[in-house]
Amino acid sequence: MTTERIVRIVAGLMILLTLALAHFSGTVDMTKMNWLWLTAFVGLNLFQSGFTRFCPLDNVCEKIGVRRAQ
Repeated sequence: MTTERIVRIVAGLMILLTLALAHFSGTVDMTKMNWLWLTAFVGLNLFQSGFTRFCPLDNVCEKIGVRRAQ
C-alpha cells in the first residue's frame, strides 16, 4: 500500500468520524443535514478510493486532459 492510498483512507475516515461525533454529541442534527451530505459523500469517496483506487474526480480530470503525477 502506498502513502497516497493511506492518506486517502485516513482523510476519508477522519471526515466520516467528525460527522459521526458531531451527530452523537448533539452538535449537528443529522435530519437537517443539507450540505453535510456533500461532506459525507466526499468522506466515503476518499475512504473507498484508498482501497479500490477508483476516484470519480480522477476520471473527470483525466478526461479533460489533466496529466497524472509520476
